[in-house]
Amino acid sequence: MGDHSVTVTDNNNHQSTVIEIYPLGSYYFGSKDPIAFRDETVADRVQRMKSNFNARGLRTCVQAVMLVELFKHPHLLLLQVRNAFFKLPGGRLRPGESDIDGLQRKLSRMLSVNEDETDHWEVGDCLGMWWRSDFETLLYPYLPPNLKVPKTYGPIISGVPQLLSKFSLNINH
Repeated sequence: MGDHSVTVTDNNNHQSTVIEIYPLGSYYFGSKDPIAFRDETVADRVQRMKSNFNARGLRTCVQAVMLVELFKHPHLLLLQVRNAFFKLPGGRLRPGESDIDGLQRKLSRMLSVNEDETDHWEVGDCLGMWWRSDFETLLYPYLPPNLKVPKTYGPIISGVPQLLSKFSLNINH
């Protein structure tokens, strides 16, 4: 989302990445038709996930952490789903699709006026990976030893501030 990063080295030869964050007003926000949901209930979603896993195996998801400045403070861009909860933009990869290509495709589908233009999204570092056992909602930052085959991975919104703590944020006005 226009975030740019640069690696800097201090006097002690320690490297850190500085992420440039720009004001929310620097971006254009239009509107798109809502993406239709496949499931009416959580039970329907779990059943669909089980069917997909049985048919295709491991489900890999990618999600973007996009930062903007508002009131001199960094804010995380989230998508609101059915006026009920918030999520990071992203989604499931297609078979054989790379993380970066899949994330660019998902961002274009969700946020761009033209879904075919995927090359304008700058994808930076991977902040983390999580694993979900079976089809539970609880995610782990490691592969639990009792699992032979993990079901999915993806970020946890509440953990994003800790994940970003390894970066220096430079807010541009």
